[in-house]
Amino acid sequence: MPLTQRNQPYPHWEFSDPASGDLLRVVPERGGLISGWRCGDREVVYLDLERFLDPAQSVRGGFPVLFPITGGLPDNKLPLPQGTFTLSQHGFARQLPWQMEPLADGRGVALELGDTPETLQAYPFQFLLRMEVRLAAGALEIGTTVSNRSTAPMPFSFGLHPYFNLSSLEGVRFEGLPAECLNHLTMEPASTAEQMDRLSQGIDLLVRPTGPVRLVDEAAGATLELQLSHPLDLVVLWTEPPRPMVCIEPWSGPRQALLSGDRRIELAPGASTEFHTRYALTRS
Repeated sequence: MPLTQRNQPYPHWEFSDPASGDLLRVVPERGGLISGWRCGDREVVYLDLERFLDPAQSVRGGFPVLFPITGGLPDNKLPLPQGTFTLSQHGFARQLPWQMEPLADGRGVALELGDTPETLQAYPFQFLLRMEVRLAAGALEIGTTVSNRSTAPMPFSFGLHPYFNLSSLEGVRFEGLPAECLNHLTMEPASTAEQMDRLSQGIDLLVRPTGPVRLVDEAAGATLELQLSHPLDLVVLWTEPPRPMVCIEPWSGPRQALLSGDRRIELAPGASTEFHTRYALTRS
């Protein structure tokens, strides 16, 4: 499976599977961004190319990485025993350059991000993130290892913020969602069905499913299944009309988990933990 540098339609690295023709596109210098995934003849991942080409704007598309927090904090302030730190929404991993190398098994790429003087100003911990991204038959597999290289316990949350193409905001449905959700706009419990009725007007909600979550796009003849693994098993669903896309995001903890303690992860000095997620595409 060759790894090739491309300049069109934007600078990126392309990893291809000769057997299936599936493609993975990665932009390591833009937050370790998985910017594209073509499975069969379908471009699964949404990317706003015009916005992407403007480095002054945040990316709308691909698979932004959320670390060391998911969501935002009141006034962007994170109180810790070491002091109070300023940390913007979703953390800094999606904004920094990552290192990339092909995986030894020939199935994908590894992306790594470590602490820098800049990150230590916002988050006083030495860390290493390593993401291994693999193409599988009809699927994309992502395994992430978070390591604490500090001498103090390291609290964090981790998540992915992937954008997926839709044939239309009106013509899709979800399966595997629980009856109740948390409306991120009001931070109050809500009916999942009522929220999904507003899909084309814009939604932002968190659910705690007990199994896979499936996006069924009947017009495209495609079903995308998010296969979850604890502790990366909360799911945020988000749309931004009129963009023909939906974000199906696996998170380890809800917004403000580092403050509330709800599913807050704390790594001991020298410890590591792993996260796994898998997206599988089937065609009808």
